[in-house]
This record gives sequence, structure tokens and C-alpha cells, in this order.
Amino acid sequence: MELLEKRTIQYDRTGFEDNELISIYQAILKPRLIEEKMLILLRQGKISKWFSGWGQEGISVGSALGMNDDEYILPMHRNLGIFTSRGIPLNRLFAQFQGKMSGFTKGRDRSFHFGTNEYKVVGMISHLGPQLAIADGIALASNLKDQKKATIVFTGDGGASEGDFHEALNVASVWDLPVIFAIENNAWGLSTPSNEQFRCKQFIDKGIGYGMDAYQVDGNNILEVITTVRKIASSIRVKPRPFLLEFMTFRMRGHEEASGTKYYPEGIQDEWSKKDPVVNYEMYLREIGVLDEAKVTEITAAIKQEIQDGLDLAFAEGKIEPDTATEINDLFAPYTQQVIAPSAKKTEKRFIDAIQDGLRQSMQRHPDLVIMGQDIAEYGGVFKITEGFVEEFGKGRVRNTPICESAIVGAGLGLSIAGMKAVVEMQFADFVTCGFNQIVNNLAKIHWRWGQNADVVVRMPTGAGSAAGPFHSQSNEAWFFHTPGLKIVYPAFPEDAKGLLAAAIEDPNPVMFFEHKNLYRSIREEVSDDFFTVEIGKARQISKGSDISVITYGMGVHWAMEAAEKFPSISLDILDLRTLLPLDTTAIYDAVNRTGKVIVLHEDCLTGGIGGELVALINENCFANLDAPVKRVASLDTPVPFTNSLEDNFLPKQRFFDALVELDNY
Repeated sequence: MELLEKRTIQYDRTGFEDNELISIYQAILKPRLIEEKMLILLRQGKISKWFSGWGQEGISVGSALGMNDDEYILPMHRNLGIFTSRGIPLNRLFAQFQGKMSGFTKGRDRSFHFGTNEYKVVGMISHLGPQLAIADGIALASNLKDQKKATIVFTGDGGASEGDFHEALNVASVWDLPVIFAIENNAWGLSTPSNEQFRCKQFIDKGIGYGMDAYQVDGNNILEVITTVRKIASSIRVKPRPFLLEFMTFRMRGHEEASGTKYYPEGIQDEWSKKDPVVNYEMYLREIGVLDEAKVTEITAAIKQEIQDGLDLAFAEGKIEPDTATEINDLFAPYTQQVIAPSAKKTEKRFIDAIQDGLRQSMQRHPDLVIMGQDIAEYGGVFKITEGFVEEFGKGRVRNTPICESAIVGAGLGLSIAGMKAVVEMQFADFVTCGFNQIVNNLAKIHWRWGQNADVVVRMPTGAGSAAGPFHSQSNEAWFFHTPGLKIVYPAFPEDAKGLLAAAIEDPNPVMFFEHKNLYRSIREEVSDDFFTVEIGKARQISKGSDISVITYGMGVHWAMEAAEKFPSISLDILDLRTLLPLDTTAIYDAVNRTGKVIVLHEDCLTGGIGGELVALINENCFANLDAPVKRVASLDTPVPFTNSLEDNFLPKQRFFDALVELDNY
């Protein structure tokens, strides 16, 4: 490696023996030599993309060496040195870059977009910010289990502009979580310089706003990085709390190779090349007599051989042959539900009581289950479902949260990665928009991407009918129906509500659990007192009829039952879907074939609602048995209005009654 005329980084080797200094050199040299090789392969077209960490190796390698091997690191796309320092076999790493099966994502995601629990690394998604909240959840698990472990998570100076940055740091501070929030301040967000990204002089100035200590270090000085990370990690293992750690560095190459660096000011790369972390460290070790030319040659040759051996294995592996069944099956963590039948001992319960009962018994059954949401602790939640839970389970497991849905959903995923379970309550289903990214891009995709399950249930108090207006009344299940990797449950009765909630919590996969607010205290039935579950993915036949089939869920079931009483001359076949994903298509087709006339009814708006998909399925699979066009009945394609008369007009109940008569006369 070509050395500089003069070393520009000053090192303090206090606490480092010669052997460790050499092993650190090997660790920081390896990602540099891999990069050199990758850039050649990129030009040869043997890899498709490369995000360079050239010049930032001191941060990645130093941070990894500063943490214990059993502690989680959540890197970004310039942190190759974290993956290599954690000992991930190079052939698997290279197979990942090439989209081969022995990589970590089976060819489904690229470069560093992967994680591995085996090596305690949690990979990023392209949205960057959500990574930070996952670290909160992992650190929370450490606190709850008294594991005395630290977690470190990375973002860049550009990524720190995202709202997820604020949410994650705020939650970590409020909850005293042992997280090191590492900011790689490399001065550029793709082509946007720092002065167009933020106004603060330095990121450590933000620490005071979160009530956390903040340090700034030379990210190119690997010994300073190791020493600082070790010091902070040791401290927060004993006294859990978050730290903000700003690494000063520079991105020597483009955001990714194709974007180039033409936007850089003239000469800036030359100046920063004098601060190269690998070259400076090698010069230092030569100066103090720890390394000589022969040793450098020996180490370099050994690493290059390791790289070539890994590449040979990766290149020898054949291309992935697509298998549709595998692609679909890998959406969810393998799980076969063992249905626990309800006992004969029953008590009359309202819908809300059944939800509370299922949640409480699940907390008793699963000591590793944590519930999180706004005002759910002493206050018991706005609907009082968790009233009394703090006294029974403690504030560690029943957690009031700041108003930050994204961070809390992300923390739920972090708990799952650490082997726990999470229930996240949206105060109203409408507010899920603030956590949407975490749900559709992290929870839904993570098992399909790299085999990590998301054991998270998101409770969604939903629906109109209480004059609550456009921000507390929406039916938004269709937003998630389009997202592969999620399960969606929507009960209409107390017994189903309890059993399906318990089943959702048992399931190791992400479940969106919808609870209609107007059913909470308006309906009641006999519900088993003991713990039980209801099969997810199984519809419920409310009544069998011969004239018209009504396929519906949630409040629609009760409108259909009301219609059966209102129009006794029409023999209604009523199917309550209960689960929207996975759909019970067998029950749907059976209902259609019994009558030949079908209404698909739901409270959500008509356009883009789930009804459209159901009608398509019916037409494709039951067309020969239809005696009339399949009708959709749903709410108006407007926001939910506030005034009662307008809300009644918005909802589909009366239009459903009219459609029923019309279809009966067809």
C-alpha cells in the first residue's frame, strides 16, 4: 500500500498490546482490500452495484472491535468492516453481493441489506431511519432481561434528518436504553452537502436536547474509535442509558459508484486522502516497530488469498432457479397454529371485555410479551382496555410511549429480533400512518428478506359511527391488504375477538388486528373464561341461506344480521371473513355457490377496498354458478365526515339494504 509523505493522525496506544495492534491492522486492511477487488469486479460487470466505505473503515472496524461479540450492531451500507470484523465468511458475503442462494437473502435483496442473528448484525433497509428504532427494541430487551448488553446503531449525517432519528433518540432517552447512536458525519448526503442538510454546527449539540451525553471523535483514528466505543459500552452495560457518538470522516467515493463525485469541490478528496485511516495506521505501526515490510506483505497476501478463496466459492455457485412456491412460502416464519378450544365455563362479556381478557391472559401466558402504546399504563388506554395491567405486570411490560408510532413499531421489531413478543397499540387506527413505513417495509418484508420473524401484533381501534370525524374514524385495512408478509385479523364478535387476539399473539408473524370501536361496548355474548384461540385464516358462517350470500367482516356482519331480520322473505347466507389475510377462499366460494347471488359488503371506501379483490376472485373462480353480477357495497369515496347525518350518509348501511332488495329482484 502506498504510504503518505507524512502521517496526519496521532494515535494513543494506551491499553493496546502489540498483538492486538496487529490484529486491528488485519481487521482494518481486510475491508480495504475487499473494496479494491469489488471495484474491479464492478467494472467487469460481475457485481451490479457498490456502496463504498473507502476512507471510513476506521469507524466500522473500530466500532465492531469495541463491542462484545454477543452484542447487536445495526450497520448502514458503508459499514463493510462491521460484517468482516464479525467474522462472516467471505464466500457468503460475496454470494450476497452477487445474488446467490448461499447469501443471506436468497437473492431477494442486495449488498448490505441483510441481517444475521448468528453474527448479531441487523441489516438496513433503503429508508435508513427506521433502523434506529429497532436498536431501541433490542436494547429494551436487554434491560428487561437484565442482560447488561449494549447495542450500537448507525446512521449518516443525511439520514439523521429523518423523523425516525428524533423518535428513536427520544424513546431511548425516556426509557434509559443502552444504545449508542453512531452518526457517520461524512459531510455529504449523496450530492447534498452538510450546509443543505442541517444548520447545527455539529451533531453532538443535539445531545442536550435529548438529555443524553454526546461525544465527537475522529472517525479515521481507529484506536480512538475502539477506545471510545469500549468506554461507552462498558458504562451503559452497568448503567443503561443512550449515547450520541459522532464520527467525523469523509466519503471518498460516490454515494454509489455510478453517481460519481463531480459535485465535490476541487481538491477536497486530496486533502482527506491524507487522513486515510488504513494508510495512517499502517505508518504508525511501522514507526513504533510493530510492523515491518515483511509482516505487511505477509498479512496482505493472506487476506488477498482469503478474498480470492471466497470469490472462487461464490462464483462457482450457480444462479438461483426461481421457485414460486418457495418465494411465497418464505413470506412468513414457519408456523402451524395449534388451536386451543374454548372451555365450557363462560361469562357474558362485551367486545371490549373480551379483548382485555385475551390480552391479559396472553401476558400471563407469555412472560416475554411487552405491550406498548400511548397512555396505556396507569391511564389504561383511551378505551380502558389495559386498565389494571400495570399493577399486575409492571411498567416494564406495560409501557407508555411518547407520541411516536414509527419508533414504537420499530422497537417492537427489535424486541422480536431479541427473542421477545410485542403488542403495539395504535390509539386510533388512523394514527398508523405515522408508523406505516415500519409496518410495510420492515415488519412485512423482514422474514422474506433474511429469515428474521417479526413477532409483533399491531392493535387497531378502527371504524366510524361515533361522530369522531376524518382522523378518528377511518377504515384502513385495505392499506395493509396489499402488502405481502402481513396477516390481517378483523373480528366481529366478543368470542372471536378474544380467541383471535390470543392466536395473533401466539403467531410469530406480524399481525394487524382490527377492533371496531363501536362494537366495544355495544355487543355482548357468552365468552369462555379460560385461555383459548381461534383459527387464523378461517371464516365463520353466521347463517346459511339460499337467496343471497353476503360476504363481509367487522361491522358489516352486524348490518347483514340486521338485514336478515328486516327482510325475512330473503334467505340470507352470511359469511364473516374474520381474517382478511390469509383469506378463507374455500368458504367464500362455497357461499357463492350456495346462492349464485352475492353482495360483498365493507365499511371501508368503495374504490380500492378489499371488496374489489373479493369480486375478482369470485368472478375468476365461480362465474359459472353466478345468477347475477356480484355487487360491491361500501362507504362513499370521501373522508369520514363529522356530523351524524353526513356520517350516516357516508356509511353503506342503507345502500346495502337497497342493494339487497335490488339483487333479490334481479
